[in-house]
Amino acid sequence: MPDLSTNLLYYGDNLDILRRYIPSDAIDLIYLDPPFNSNRSYNVLFRESSGAASEAQIEAFEDTWHWGPVAARAYEEVVSGPQQTVARMLRAMVDGLGHNDVTAYLSMMAVRLVELHRVLKPTGSIYLHCDPTAGPYLRVLMDAIFGPMALRNEIIWKRTPFAGSSKARAQQLPRSHDMLLYYSKGHAWVWNAPTTPYLEQYLERFKWDDQDGRGSYRKTLLKTYSQETFERLKVEDRLIPPIKPGAKWSYKQYLSESSGTRQIDDVWTDINAINPVAKERLGYPTQKPLALLERIVNASSSPGDVVLDPFCGCGTAVHAAQKLGRRWLGIDVTHLAISLIRRRMQDAFPGLEVPVIGEPVDLAGARDLAAHDKYQFQWWALDRLGAQPVAGKKKGADRGIDGVIPFFAGPKEDYKRAIVSVKGGEHVTVAMVRDLVGVLDREKEPIGVLVALEPPTQPMITEAAAAGFYHADFWQKDYPRVQIITIEQLLAGVRPQLPSTRSPFAQAPLEREVAQQGRLGGA
Repeated sequence: MPDLSTNLLYYGDNLDILRRYIPSDAIDLIYLDPPFNSNRSYNVLFRESSGAASEAQIEAFEDTWHWGPVAARAYEEVVSGPQQTVARMLRAMVDGLGHNDVTAYLSMMAVRLVELHRVLKPTGSIYLHCDPTAGPYLRVLMDAIFGPMALRNEIIWKRTPFAGSSKARAQQLPRSHDMLLYYSKGHAWVWNAPTTPYLEQYLERFKWDDQDGRGSYRKTLLKTYSQETFERLKVEDRLIPPIKPGAKWSYKQYLSESSGTRQIDDVWTDINAINPVAKERLGYPTQKPLALLERIVNASSSPGDVVLDPFCGCGTAVHAAQKLGRRWLGIDVTHLAISLIRRRMQDAFPGLEVPVIGEPVDLAGARDLAAHDKYQFQWWALDRLGAQPVAGKKKGADRGIDGVIPFFAGPKEDYKRAIVSVKGGEHVTVAMVRDLVGVLDREKEPIGVLVALEPPTQPMITEAAAAGFYHADFWQKDYPRVQIITIEQLLAGVRPQLPSTRSPFAQAPLEREVAQQGRLGGA
C-alpha cells in the first residue's frame, strides 16, 4: 500500500479526493455527517469585536438537492458500475420515486458510499449520521453496499428535549433525534464498548450493609450455578436463603466489586446538542458536540488508527481524533469550512500544523480557483488575510464589503474595522479604489484593503495614495487609509499595515500538546 499522509485537510469534492488520494483498505474509521436534504440554507455566525454573536452571517451551504446533470451522472455511474446490488437498489428507488430532490440526493450519496466502502479496511467501521428524512433510504443503500448483516447498530441520538415550532408540535410529535447507521466492513472489527457511570437509580439498589467492612450490597437472584459456586458463596457468607420454600437462593452483590460503569445501548440520551452559548460552539450551523464524536472514535478505533470525515464541516470528528491520539483526514468542498477547521485545530492544539491539499499555493493555482469559483477564491483569500468573510445571508449581498479585520484602536475607541475588498478578475481599474473609498466613507471605517489577483495600475496606486492616512492616537502611528495587496504578495506573506488585530472567529477550547503529523507506512 502506498504511503498516505495523515493529519491534513483536503479541499475539493470528496468523490474526486477519495479517488485521487485515498488508496483501498486504508481507513480504520469513517464518520460522515452529510447534508440531510432538509431543503434549508445554513449560515455561519461570526462574532463582534466585543465577543458577542454578530449579525453578520455568510451562507455555509445550501442543504437542497435537485435532479440535474450532476445527479444524473452520479446515477448512471452507479447503475453501470461493478456493484450491481447497489445499482439494482438505486434503480428501483429512482423508478419508484421518480427524478426529484430525494433521488438526486440518494444518487449523489450512493456513488460516494461506494468509494467509502472501497477505502475502508476490512476491520474498519463506518458511521453515517442522518435524520429521519433521509435515514430510511440511506439504510437501504448501506445494506446494498455493505450487506444487511454488516449493520451493527441503528443508533438513536436524542439530541434535544424537543424541536420544531409550536405550530408543528400541535400537529405531530416533536422531532428530537438523529440516526447513526453503524456498519462494519468485514466479519471482524475494532470494538471498545462504550460505558457510562451507573445511574443514581441503580446505585440506590445497593441499600444493605452488614457493617463488616465489605460495604453496601444488593440482593441478586442466584439463577444458575454450580455446586462449587454455591459452596464458595456459603463460605464467604454471601448466600441469602429463600423466603418461601422451593424459591431460588440469592446472594450479596457488593458495589465495591462492580466496575462502576454500565455499557451504553443504542439509544443515546446523555449527550445534548450544543447550546447557543456553549464555549464549544464555533458558529457552524450543523456542529455536533465533541462528546458525541469522542464516543464514536473511542468505540470503533484504537490509538494510531486513521479516521476519515469526508464531509468535514467545522471539523468535530478530526478534533476528536486528534484529541484521542488517532490520525485523521478531513475533506470539505468549501474554503470557508477549511479555514474554520484549520483555526479550530490550531486553537485547540497549539503548534499543530494543518496542511491543506487542494488550496492554491502559487499564483497559477489562485488564478485557476478564481476562474472556477469566485466565491471560493474570495473565501480563500480572506482566510490567508485573516479576515472574516461578510456576505450577508446570500452570496453577493455584500454592499462592497467582502471581509473585515477588527483591530484595536485604543481604550477610548475600542475596536474598529479594516474593510476588505477582494478582486479576482483579470482586469483591475482605478474605479475599484474609488469604490473602496466610498465604502469607507459610508461605513465610517478608517482603513480599506484591496486584494487583487492582478497587479495594480499606476492610476490605482496614485488614487490609493490620495486617500491619505489614518492616524491612530493610541498607537501614535499613521496607517495608509487604502492599501493594495496582490495575491502574489499575499502568498509571499505580505499583510496589511494595521494596529493590533483580533480574530473574528470563535476560538476552540485549548486541548493539549499534540503529536507530530503521521504517515501510513512510515514514522
